[in-house]
Amino acid sequence: MTVTYTFLSLILGLVLGSFYNVVGLRIPKNESIVYPGSHCTNCHRSLNAVDLVPVFSYLLLHGKCRLCKVRISPIYMVMELLTGICFAFSYWQLGISLELIVAWLFISLLIIITVSDIAYMLIPNKILLFFLPLIALGRILSPLEPWWDSLLGAAIGFGTLLLIAVVSRGGMGGGDIKLFFIIGLVLGTINTLLTLFLAAVIGMFASVIILKKHNQSRKTPIPFGPSIALAAIIVYFFGNKIMEWYKNLFF
Repeated sequence: MTVTYTFLSLILGLVLGSFYNVVGLRIPKNESIVYPGSHCTNCHRSLNAVDLVPVFSYLLLHGKCRLCKVRISPIYMVMELLTGICFAFSYWQLGISLELIVAWLFISLLIIITVSDIAYMLIPNKILLFFLPLIALGRILSPLEPWWDSLLGAAIGFGTLLLIAVVSRGGMGGGDIKLFFIIGLVLGTINTLLTLFLAAVIGMFASVIILKKHNQSRKTPIPFGPSIALAAIIVYFFGNKIMEWYKNLFF
């Protein structure tokens, strides 16, 4: 039964991942996520049911529009696949529980802001404000131990990023600051700080690779949201093990 539910979680994640691509691309432009339906951004042809099958449509069409043959960004398939894998892994780790809902909400938020930040260098307030009450309610129903660690984590996450933004004079985006408030609610104090550290490391390596690959200037802005999202997911599932490894290594 566990395998069956894990597979169903994978399918759910793939389907929602396709929808999250739409949300992440349209909300920053104040466009409806319902109308018009999914379509090719080049020839504007409406996509049919076959074209909308997550991951498999991209592979079957070799990453190109069926009509105009323009190449489709692989980000669509990658986000769908990541959402599916993360949903399935969440169920595998947590089973049917209130914490599973928190995990799925958290993953959903991180996937959407990753798409948005990659596309527009923006983490929209609308997305953060939509998920904030849902995740807060989830944390009330499935609290950390101790329960106040969520509140402290939110305050420290928000305050630390705000301080960095002030000291660096705008070096940290407002969306990143607000996102860390939600991350703090979910992860608590220690894991929020660990997320910030890992995000900085991931972001540094990603920046070096991207700038070198595209031969760009060091002043070229690079979205930090994807690094935060990756770090937050790693810490959500493995943060305690990472801290145990660190303590055993140095103490």
